[in-house]
Amino acid sequence: MSDVKAKIETVVNSNDVLLFMKGTPLFPQCGFSSRAVAILEHLGVGFDSFDVLQDAEVRQGIKDYSDWPTIPQLYVKGEFV
Repeated sequence: MSDVKAKIETVVNSNDVLLFMKGTPLFPQCGFSSRAVAILEHLGVGFDSFDVLQDAEVRQGIKDYSDWPTIPQLYVKGEFV
């Protein structure tokens, strides 16, 4: 298992609701990430986030991990939704 995949699995499995996004919930760096944050906040869902712009390996690795080409990506109890 690669270091990036292990890092992603650790982060995903350590949070009930996790949003991989560009930027942070307070300062999203793309419209889709901003919209995902707005939806989660509107629903009152507590969530953690991971800023993929701060880690280029995770930015690519999360796409490989989920087999989905775009970010943001939302994980609920370890499952990509």
